[in-house]
Amino acid sequence: MKRSKSKMAFRKWMAGTFALTVLVTGCSNGGGETSSASSSSNAGGAAPSSLKVEIFDRGNTPQGYTITDSYLTRYVKDNFSKTSNIDVQFVPIPRSEEIAKLNVLMASGDDVPDIVFTYDQAVFERYAEQGGLTDLSDLLNEHGQNLKTFLGDDTLAYGQLEGKQFAIPGKRMLTERYSSWIRKDWLDKVGLPMPSSTDELYEALKAFKEKDPGETGGSVIPLGMTIEPAQLEPLLWSFIQPQSSLTTDEQLANRDYLPVLPGFKEGLRFMNKLYNEGLMSKDFGLDQDKKQLTQDIQSGKIGMFSDDYPNIYYKDGVYDSLVANSPNAVLAPIDPFTNAEGLHAKPEYAPNALYIMVPKSSKHAVEAIKYLDWMSATNVLIDMQNGVLGENYELKDGIPVTLDSASKEATDRIYNFGDVVIVANGKIGGDEEKNKKAFTFSVESKFQKDFAQSMEFANTDTIAPVIFNRPIASKTKYGTTLDGKLDEMIVKTTMAAPNQFDSIYDAAMADYMSRGGKEVMDERTKAYIEAK
Repeated sequence: MKRSKSKMAFRKWMAGTFALTVLVTGCSNGGGETSSASSSSNAGGAAPSSLKVEIFDRGNTPQGYTITDSYLTRYVKDNFSKTSNIDVQFVPIPRSEEIAKLNVLMASGDDVPDIVFTYDQAVFERYAEQGGLTDLSDLLNEHGQNLKTFLGDDTLAYGQLEGKQFAIPGKRMLTERYSSWIRKDWLDKVGLPMPSSTDELYEALKAFKEKDPGETGGSVIPLGMTIEPAQLEPLLWSFIQPQSSLTTDEQLANRDYLPVLPGFKEGLRFMNKLYNEGLMSKDFGLDQDKKQLTQDIQSGKIGMFSDDYPNIYYKDGVYDSLVANSPNAVLAPIDPFTNAEGLHAKPEYAPNALYIMVPKSSKHAVEAIKYLDWMSATNVLIDMQNGVLGENYELKDGIPVTLDSASKEATDRIYNFGDVVIVANGKIGGDEEKNKKAFTFSVESKFQKDFAQSMEFANTDTIAPVIFNRPIASKTKYGTTLDGKLDEMIVKTTMAAPNQFDSIYDAAMADYMSRGGKEVMDERTKAYIEAK
């Protein structure tokens, strides 16, 4: 297994145009570059066309804004709508109910937004194969030259089926995914070093349980856990048979398909051990949105946990709240889970993020591509991701650096930039190293060293997703059912009495495979062999 390298190198234009003068002239006003949208200005006073755009509602909108009326939605209206004569209207969809709500909207036809999106590949493929999406190939060539240049052919390929562009994939700037953290102050109190292996971590968790260094009055939770992948996968992947030993076509074709890989059962057995010894969150199976985990971290009950590596460092986020409650608390980045080869195996992201789609029923596909093309201009990306120069950020070697002194008003401006700037996932900096710096500089200076370390851990010994040259139809068909069955398997086996673990696991796995798991595995193997 090799250290992951990003597959998303920027085109030469990005490095060449990302000069200080471009940044300064384009900041906070949306000007400085011309996109194809600006050519369709309000000539002759023509009535504006409309464009409805989905937006995730995460329930975290700051006071003074609404999800559809914020600094960024106003930025769009002021800098795109007024110059393009395209009235953008945002349609909120709860993030926690995204797929269910999107399915209802797509089925309605008339009520569906003109731009919708999902992170779920199976959902995209299902919509495309059922004829529910607009083929954007010609429109992209006609109205999306900025967009094509920004995304590049490698990223665009993720939105293609049978040579047709049915989605515009958001570009993931960095493919790192998971890191872990431990209460360093607790380790110091119990006299243990930073764990460097799964076995050493187990000893630390036991010490946290027995000695309660956080003085929680018996409510200590040594390992914070939920049913979400960001908490589960770093642990479970450490039990998977190392990829260097995966030799058959079936195993190689499924080397990112966790439930069917050798070692998955032993990973669940270890979780069962932790659960029955009181070393992990008791109600993890009910925590589908990480709210309970977040509360437990903030209140000082959690000793160690895993998550997406940037999450705890956001301003006024989990770490800030923890320190507000426990001033001496220290969350140290850690990468303890080790496999049989001593590697810290964990999955990485594919180079695409969102699948941005235009429903077949939309009459505004041209406007949709013009909007995305406008958004992909360098100055627009910088403005929308960073806010106002001098108030939200400054420039360091031409890279945006978030100001520690930024007011709450300034910070609130861009609270949900990732959900509005849908063509890019991650901070824009230039090449891969500059992207890392830009992302690191986006957090407060007090966290930047640990943030960089967490990013480094997230990029260590990663496992890239298997890429096929055609959709896996069975995954599209059974994906939602299998996701639910996998969650059910994990919860049931983890909470089982130790002497019942094997029988419960075997029954749950048989159910999983009979509900489409075997078909998915077999089809992936066939597609892999065909590609070879």
